[in-house]
Amino acid sequence: MSADQAWNADRSVAGKRNPWSIVGVISIATFMVVLDSAIANVALAHIAGSLSVSYDIATWVVTSFLVANAVIIPLSGWLADVIGRKRYYMFSVALFTSASLLCGLASNLTFLVLARVLQGIGGGGLAPVEQSMLVDTFPPEKRGLAFAAYGIVVVAGPVLGPTLGGWLTDNYSWHWVFLINVPIGVASLILVTIFVEEPPAILKHTKDLRAAGIRLDYVGFALVALWLGCLEVTLDRGQREDWFSSPMIVFFAVVAVLSFVALIPWEILRPDPIINVNLFRGRNFVVSSLLMFVLGVILLGSTQFIPQLLQEVLGYTATSAGLALTLGGVATILMMPVSGVLSSRVDLRLLIGFGLVMQVIAFWQMGQLSTQMSFDDAAIARMIQSFGLPFLFVPITNMAYVGLKPEDNNEVSALMNVARNLGGTVGISTVQTMLAREGQVHQSYLVEGLNKLNPNYAVALRHITGVFHGQGTNAGGAALGTIYQRMLQQASMLSYIDVFHALMFVSLCSLPLLLLMQRAKPDEGAA
Repeated sequence: MSADQAWNADRSVAGKRNPWSIVGVISIATFMVVLDSAIANVALAHIAGSLSVSYDIATWVVTSFLVANAVIIPLSGWLADVIGRKRYYMFSVALFTSASLLCGLASNLTFLVLARVLQGIGGGGLAPVEQSMLVDTFPPEKRGLAFAAYGIVVVAGPVLGPTLGGWLTDNYSWHWVFLINVPIGVASLILVTIFVEEPPAILKHTKDLRAAGIRLDYVGFALVALWLGCLEVTLDRGQREDWFSSPMIVFFAVVAVLSFVALIPWEILRPDPIINVNLFRGRNFVVSSLLMFVLGVILLGSTQFIPQLLQEVLGYTATSAGLALTLGGVATILMMPVSGVLSSRVDLRLLIGFGLVMQVIAFWQMGQLSTQMSFDDAAIARMIQSFGLPFLFVPITNMAYVGLKPEDNNEVSALMNVARNLGGTVGISTVQTMLAREGQVHQSYLVEGLNKLNPNYAVALRHITGVFHGQGTNAGGAALGTIYQRMLQQASMLSYIDVFHALMFVSLCSLPLLLLMQRAKPDEGAA
């Protein structure tokens, strides 16, 4: 037995095999879920047209998945404990795969939304359980490299999703966006059955819980579901419904706040809580959760709006816009192993600090872009950002487990994924709100300059009118329309620059959080 296997053999899912053999096996399902989260957005317009609904209504295809996913993630630790980790994991993969098949066969929006809810329930529990398996299988000094290998999958999904989704939708149909999950899910189930074992310590823990009687915290479950579900709807639909001018948004926001306020004291006083609030007494866990939230804001927020910038402002196709992220994905994949190796040799706080500084530099660089930028400019800016992402994901995940009991690994993994997903939702919602409102502000300022007292406007109008005169069109009207379109493009670009600056500010303000972290030795892990 190798040193890796011997360190905690009663909790390792690798059994007598080399632990590295199971990293790829348990990553397949998460790749499928993360890919699906990013891939569906590209196909929304095609889904709306095919099912004869408006684009706004079709967005419930995304919202329903996010709500179900958000609700199940914090419960996945408890479910893995009482059902058995491997059994719960395989059930989640099977549910997600079956729901993907139903999505691909859907002939109306109602059926599709219900299938997406099942997808969200199945997919929500996978990442927390996988991370818990990695923590139990690898010794502390190898854990950073294991998370790096796993992190490649987590980051590769959002990078490949828009490109693959655009290609499938353009060349086949939106149904294949979901059907592509079926063979991946079946392969995952087969490989997990063969390679992943349920370790003795986990079997004993599940048996002890059942022997003591499974007591479900129904009130805690309801409060968690209401809090995260209503919060997800509020953030995802807020901009479309004009935020608090909409009674629906006000209702969901109030329910989310009241549920959260009631949840904390209830879970503190319960002997068998759904969420172990006591974990937040650990300084490193609290700071790691905040930093993982920031990572979600940075990663998912920028992953969505950079292709959006290229499509809306510069007129790129969905496939071409997705390709702009590819260079960044290559940088992330190359740097993940480097981050994993350094995690066992360097103070983790320094690595996180480096990653945040790279985000500051990247967003500053993006803030220098203009409507004259090329495809290479966008790709290089994204590559700079992606270069630093591994130095956030791997060390932050590592730091979250430092000093905690192995029995808490399932719940720690679940809560860290809640933090990242909430960060992503907040990031996407904030970005879309800023784009809409800052675009209106810039448009109002630019319109003020479109008058004959402005010499630049007068010169441009004469020049463009002369061009259209030679084409035999209504020169005056065509010239005004051209100038107005350019003004809209400039206003939109300026709003994107504002978002880049805001994300730069968020990254910069996160650096002081590192001072609150307790120093951990590079090879220190869970107690």
